[in-house]
Amino acid sequence: MLHKLWNDEAGFVVSAELVLVATILVIGMIVGLSEVQHAVVQELGDVGEAIGSLNQSYGYTGFSANKSGLAGGVKSFTAGSVFNDLTDDCDGNQCDLSYNPATPEAPKP
Repeated sequence: MLHKLWNDEAGFVVSAELVLVATILVIGMIVGLSEVQHAVVQELGDVGEAIGSLNQSYGYTGFSANKSGLAGGVKSFTAGSVFNDLTDDCDGNQCDLSYNPATPEAPKP
């Protein structure tokens, strides 16, 4: 029976090399995903800066219609409006996007 087990090649043997390779792959994957996270946060910050740099100011004039005839006067009137877009708190790449490092849980009482 031991001879049959020794010659059996249909199974899968976990060896130290396989464990080492799997460990290196997992560590590399964690580092790679962390770099992807930082790149995504950087790009989203750039998108936020692009949106913040848009000038949203507007203005339009009012109009009025006068009555005709002897009575005269104003028939209808609409006021104009103006909005000036001022610089917001983090416009112009003034703020850095950052994250807090992970903190371990406190021991339970």
